[in-house]
Amino acid sequence: MSPSAFLAVETGGTKIVWRIEDSDGGVLGEGRFPAGKPEDVVEALAAVVAGRRIAAFAIAGFGPLVVDPGSPDYGLMLATPKPGWAGFNLAKALARHLDAPFAVDTDVNAAAVAEARLGAGRGAGAVAYVTVGTGIGGGFYVDGRTLKGALHPEIGHLFVRRAEGDTQVGLCPFHGECIEGLAAGPAVQARLAGRRLEDAPEVMGYVADYLGQLVASLVFAWAPDRIVFGGGVMSTPGMLEKVEAAARRSVANYGSAVIMGESDYLVSASLENAGLEGAMLMARALKA
Repeated sequence: MSPSAFLAVETGGTKIVWRIEDSDGGVLGEGRFPAGKPEDVVEALAAVVAGRRIAAFAIAGFGPLVVDPGSPDYGLMLATPKPGWAGFNLAKALARHLDAPFAVDTDVNAAAVAEARLGAGRGAGAVAYVTVGTGIGGGFYVDGRTLKGALHPEIGHLFVRRAEGDTQVGLCPFHGECIEGLAAGPAVQARLAGRRLEDAPEVMGYVADYLGQLVASLVFAWAPDRIVFGGGVMSTPGMLEKVEAAARRSVANYGSAVIMGESDYLVSASLENAGLEGAMLMARALKA
């Protein structure tokens, strides 16, 4: 049996990403595979760690998840459109194979941990991480911990005011015209009709308006020191600047605007695999 190691796992709608590190941070193995049936995922992960003694592991998962460590359902997947995953507890199933302690948080909360400690959020006490891709999600890090309550934040399902002239049907299957339904990747692609986002200024304008309203909601509700944006939609040149301008219009110089300062309040994510990096930090914290 090899010396003890740490396992980090990030689950997504289409893929599972994993990494094993030794106690000094050296990478012993890493990879990815399709996110098929949850039972198959357990077997695949058990296979990649075969022959290694895992000291602790952590899962950064897509939600909705039970993320309260004190709950008997810690790690349980709640209602999700992903076939076979609702009601499954990946962490507990994997723990039976590995005989190791585990931590579970959302992928965006884990990303917030990583960006706050290692990436674009360094130096800020309270960091919000927002990803805009296939869905829209947000994680929050403050005073060394992620923000959770009875469940975890679901900022992608906040409602926003319709931008003038926007007639696109909201695509969220649960809420229609929430921020995810209007500005996540599928909604953006429906608006583009085959064009590139950078070549469609009217679409960029709508998306920036909705994301700016989202930023204003975060500023008013939680007042983070910095907001880090990631995800494929935000990689479009000029999008972050448009979102910041829209956010400042939405905040409208109200008192909370003071925290936004003159610049560098909204920043781009700097880590390639922030969720996985955050999961590794979570796993190591169990043995700190």
